[in-house]
Amino acid sequence: MSGLIDGFGRVHRDLRISLTDRCSLRCTYCMPADGVPWLQKDSLLSTDELVRLASVAVGLGVTEIRLTGGEPLLRPDVVDVVGRLALLTGPAGPVELSLTTNALRLPALAAPLVDAGLRRVNISLDTLRRDRFLELTRRDRLVDTLAGIAAADAAGLSPIKINAVAMRGVNDDEIVDLTAYAADRGYQMRFIEQMPLDAGHTWDRASMVTREEILDALGERWSLSPVDADPHAPARLFSLDGGPATVGVIASVTRPFCGTCDRIRLTADGQIRNCLFAREESDLRALLRSGADDAALADAMQAALRLKKAGHGIDDPGFLQPDRPMSAIGG
Repeated sequence: MSGLIDGFGRVHRDLRISLTDRCSLRCTYCMPADGVPWLQKDSLLSTDELVRLASVAVGLGVTEIRLTGGEPLLRPDVVDVVGRLALLTGPAGPVELSLTTNALRLPALAAPLVDAGLRRVNISLDTLRRDRFLELTRRDRLVDTLAGIAAADAAGLSPIKINAVAMRGVNDDEIVDLTAYAADRGYQMRFIEQMPLDAGHTWDRASMVTREEILDALGERWSLSPVDADPHAPARLFSLDGGPATVGVIASVTRPFCGTCDRIRLTADGQIRNCLFAREESDLRALLRSGADDAALADAMQAALRLKKAGHGIDDPGFLQPDRPMSAIGG
């Protein structure tokens, strides 16, 4: 079997696996207050199915797996999932396993996850203000989120990356405060331009805080210098006053990095997505449950990638937002 290569020669080594579409928060930029219809339980991949698909992908050259959601820690057997995935080894060696979370369940799960093989964690934190956290997430859980971050640190997860979606008139006045919070604790702060992935399809480019605005705000407090990093990584890193602390900016809208994208996504219900903004999916769950062998599954993954477009097309006049919201796609 050859690798996961698209029609533009991009080699895909990063697999994002959504463990569930459910979430314990209701972030305004992701879903409405009353949530969205959840996937039916029988449509979700079993752990055996998920591990099998991941194993096929690793055999095709995937070297990194990130577990996402929804909120992946809501999956009851998440520690078992991590343990089984951590055993996967491909041509380049053992797979690197990370997880993106809102941190609410990390006080109980951080240590077991590390013991199971988890090494890195990305944690969503859009504000340090309790009233604003409640307004943004519709849940009064800031204290629990901060406790989860501390638990991840104590368990030895490293690096800890703190992700914030920058929103005009919402939390853009906290860009410096969030960065200082992370830098003081040895974490890496990363700001994300808001993308058109909300369930209500209400995204407005004018409300998005751009990369340049983020850097301008940071530049009022620190001297910023670009840092050489993995060209496939979505974040562009800058040192703060010469380091060692750094801050990252993920500018998916104003500075797309589609030309170096090496990511492929597997949804909780077994659909392969070749782009975060794709409007088409390939159904691997149906293949699995019809008795397909690993070669057929590999062929389906490769066929899906051959249909990948050159870019996400947000600026194209005919751009249409994906039908699925971010919570159902998996970051």
